[in-house]
Amino acid sequence: MLALTAATHIYLYRAPCDMRKSFDSLSGLIRSELNADPLSGALFVFCNRRRNMVKLLYWDRDGFAIWHKRLERGCFSVPSPPSANARIDRLQLTLLLEGITPKKVNKRYIYDR
Repeated sequence: MLALTAATHIYLYRAPCDMRKSFDSLSGLIRSELNADPLSGALFVFCNRRRNMVKLLYWDRDGFAIWHKRLERGCFSVPSPPSANARIDRLQLTLLLEGITPKKVNKRYIYDR
C-alpha cells in the first residue's frame, strides 16, 4: 500500500518509458533525466508510449519498490505540465491512476475561524 503524505514529492517522467526497465535502469533515468535522487523517498511515475501501463518507483526505507498497473482498455491521461519541472501533486497522481480526466479542477480551501 502506498502511503502518501503531504511531504512526499511526486515526479512524472513525461517521455515514453520502456516498461521492461526495472529498478536499476529506472533509477538511472531518474538521475540522468530528472536530475533527482532516487533514494530521496520521492515517488517517480513512468508511462509507456501507448499510455496503457504505468510504473511507480520509490525508496521504501530499506529498498526500492515498484508498483505497476496495466489497463485492459483505454489509456492513462497524463496531466499537462504546469511548469518546466516534472513535479505533480497527490491529486494529479490520484486522477492519473483512477483514469479521471478533469476538465477543470478547483481546489477549495477551508479556513478555521
